[in-house]
Amino acid sequence: MSDRVPTRFVRTLLRMVGDRGYDFSNILEDAGVDFDPMDEGDPSYQAELSAIQYSRIYQNVLSLMQDETFGTTGSELVAPGAFRMMCYCIISCDNLGQAIQRASEFYRTFFDERSQLYANFSDQYARVGYRNLVREGRSRVVAADAYGLSVWHRFFGWLCGRPIELKRVDFTGDTPERLEKYEALFGCPLYFNQANDLLYFDSACLAWPVVHTEHSLREFLRTAPYQLLMMENSPDGDNLSAQVKAMIGHDFSEGFPGFETISSALNMSAPTLRRRLKREGTTFQQLKDDARCEAAKLCLDRPELSINEVALQMGFTDPSAFHRSFKKWTGMTPGQFRANRRRRQDPA
Repeated sequence: MSDRVPTRFVRTLLRMVGDRGYDFSNILEDAGVDFDPMDEGDPSYQAELSAIQYSRIYQNVLSLMQDETFGTTGSELVAPGAFRMMCYCIISCDNLGQAIQRASEFYRTFFDERSQLYANFSDQYARVGYRNLVREGRSRVVAADAYGLSVWHRFFGWLCGRPIELKRVDFTGDTPERLEKYEALFGCPLYFNQANDLLYFDSACLAWPVVHTEHSLREFLRTAPYQLLMMENSPDGDNLSAQVKAMIGHDFSEGFPGFETISSALNMSAPTLRRRLKREGTTFQQLKDDARCEAAKLCLDRPELSINEVALQMGFTDPSAFHRSFKKWTGMTPGQFRANRRRRQDPA
């Protein structure tokens, strides 16, 4: 898990804005980025941004463009908000296999051929990616190719509340520069000059239940792609606690999903869920506290929110109760945490 994102990942988003005649300086200012990500020769250029800065740029760009695809496709959407609608179409699926099939059907309806999501399942492997990718003369794999597949990989893991171990990844392009970055991104063998851009994973994962609800989906879409960038992506994180924490989400302004609701979504009784969490060394209350703490840190990184407003978003009607809880979780007050983060992001 990392809270840093390569600056080059924002270029596709900013290029979308610039190509349509918009000025993206206000977008950068709102995200707290004080250099031009398009100009590597800028003396103040930084190779990385924080995940929250990237997400703020993403949200502002996509709000302006009325397009929601995480920058993973190369075509225009027929209707604004189609990715959001696709998410709502698949969130009620029983398992990952159904969700991927439905997403693939959705993309066949709304996207042109070059950007349709391809899915092929066999007894051994599930293959998901792009079957017909127009490369427009580009031969070497670039960051945008890898990013697109990586986002889908993480999105599928998010749906199930646990990371998916990849067996291999295919790219139609030649071996990229800085190959080690791509190897670290996927953690599996990479193959180049292949017929398609594809993720391969064990077909057994297709039976994993979709653990999210419309409640957690709303929060996911509100902060996307922050949760995907920050999620645990190692197979070592494959446990029940991760699934429960994913279902709890980050939006507590309307309360928490109940323990009975979560146990029902996981197809187990409440006592069974309680016992299994205990075996993993945690409790539902501890997971709620952890999720609330992470969400509070995320909100405190948003300078336009006062600390009292953060407390309300975390479900605290009494700001002093939020202060006490946050200090219990982190050892510092919300104000101290915010001041420390600002010093780190803007060193003297």
